[in-house]
Amino acid sequence: MNRLTFVLLVLGAGLALLIFNHDSGRTFGIDNNDFGRLIYMIPIAGLLGAGIVAGRRGAMNEVLRNLAVWLVIILGLVAAYLYRNDANQFVGRMTAGLLPGHAVVVTGKDGDEVVIQKAIGGHFQANVSVNGKTIQMLVDTGASSIVLSFDDAKAIGIDTDGLAYTIPVMTANGQAMVAPVRLNEIAIGPILRRNVRAMVAADGRLDESLLGMSFLSTLSSFNMQPDELRLRD
Repeated sequence: MNRLTFVLLVLGAGLALLIFNHDSGRTFGIDNNDFGRLIYMIPIAGLLGAGIVAGRRGAMNEVLRNLAVWLVIILGLVAAYLYRNDANQFVGRMTAGLLPGHAVVVTGKDGDEVVIQKAIGGHFQANVSVNGKTIQMLVDTGASSIVLSFDDAKAIGIDTDGLAYTIPVMTANGQAMVAPVRLNEIAIGPILRRNVRAMVAADGRLDESLLGMSFLSTLSSFNMQPDELRLRD
């Protein structure tokens, strides 16, 4: 029996046992998660042993070299498994830093969070899906509602000409007249809300859409740090 056949047989038998004992949660008295780890360690140990046996046919320095190579491989696999969550977070942070506004899901000690990096201008800008279309919005905790610019509202399919711009609000550009609307859905990454109230600003009165408290208040928490915004569903 060659080594590949041995590995496949062990993995196949282990998988079959896990499938058969899925509902019970234990295999041979061992938790299924722990049993799964044991199954993929057995072929590694077998290959290590085969390598040592084969190496004994040569000089002692050759045996030691083969042993060292296998130990490095095993330690690398163990380290990759133990630090898999840290690696995911690192990749997520790199992506968020390179693509400002891109929402990245990271796993922390308190659960999953959506992280948005601060833009070059010093504001938190997020790529937000509204009614199935992606637009860039400024996260504004001072805005009581979501406020869409006239152009963004038109881009996502809202009939801007049929709205009544009768509500006065204060913006960074001064007072603006807005019209109330309801959004079918709005999402940042995996965080999705449906039937959310919002406003549409009159033409030329708002340069950038605002993601206000009518969305942020539905989250379990949001935390603004110096360089990143963390949202938890």
